[in-house]
Amino acid sequence: MTLWLTRDDLGAAAHAATGLLLVSPDVSSAVPLAPQDHGLTAQALREAGVGERDRVVVALAEPAGALWTAAAADVAGAAADVGPRGRMRLHHALTALKATTLVITPTGAMDLLARLHLEFLLDPLDLGLRNIVLTGEIASKRTISHLAGEFESRVTEVFANPYTGGGLAWRASEGDPLTPLADGVLGLASLTKDDAPDAAAGLAELIVTPPPGDAVLRTGLVARLGGSHGAFPAPAHTVGDHVLVRGVWLALPRIEKALSKIDGVAGWDLAISRQGTLDAAVLTVTFSRTSLVQNPMWKSRIRQAVQALTPISINVEIAQDVSETPAPGTVTDLRGHHLGRDRALIT
Repeated sequence: MTLWLTRDDLGAAAHAATGLLLVSPDVSSAVPLAPQDHGLTAQALREAGVGERDRVVVALAEPAGALWTAAAADVAGAAADVGPRGRMRLHHALTALKATTLVITPTGAMDLLARLHLEFLLDPLDLGLRNIVLTGEIASKRTISHLAGEFESRVTEVFANPYTGGGLAWRASEGDPLTPLADGVLGLASLTKDDAPDAAAGLAELIVTPPPGDAVLRTGLVARLGGSHGAFPAPAHTVGDHVLVRGVWLALPRIEKALSKIDGVAGWDLAISRQGTLDAAVLTVTFSRTSLVQNPMWKSRIRQAVQALTPISINVEIAQDVSETPAPGTVTDLRGHHLGRDRALIT
């Protein structure tokens, strides 16, 4: 019998996992590195046009950063992992290393472009990038074509395993379906049962289908059906107890648990937006007592509790109204990405 696992399942089994483990920033998942992770990521770079004369800079969060850099070292002439933070530092790295290829999240690439124009007053063409590889996020509309025009580069989007960061499929333009990098590595599943989606279903969850005998991994990424038969549409949404923010999966149950330990918290809402180039997250907390609303110590406690959970920056705000009745936490995704925590309620 095949096991179907979610991120929560992988987190619960982390204490027993063996091998070289790829661990998410908040340790909500831990999975062993498989030989195909490295090989398929190298293949993704080749499909993107990267060759032995290229010099690759990887600006991704871990565990994806190290994996992509190691794979790039096998394909290109040089590869360096500079991490996801700091656009000035990234610009300096691209220039100093004479990079020809950049591997980055879609919002990271758009933010770099905006900074080049508005802050650094530099021409994107001066970087001399031949290839830009986007991965790790749901891109905004027209991101691929916009970047291609501004940098005069070949821009490729790679769908990556959300647990390892390794490449699974790719596409060359926004209108294309995903092309798997190998047969049998990617599948579609119903949101409500461990089976293929119904032909009339409008949504399907992308799943990682490892070799026979291994578990099927639900990615939490959801695509809208309606393309040609047998095609893999790129994900447009997320579902479940983890939300994708700036290329990092944020565990909602951990926010819930941390806030439950703070006296006076009656409820919370996590609002995620993408008004500019990057995702922004704001946690609004509702108290049960008026005396806590203007209490800076309580707000500081909440801010520190949230900072301990994730490397993602989350602003904390306090609702001015109080609620004596506790309520479950909610997510307001202004990007339109997250469909909900309960798969059974998604229509």
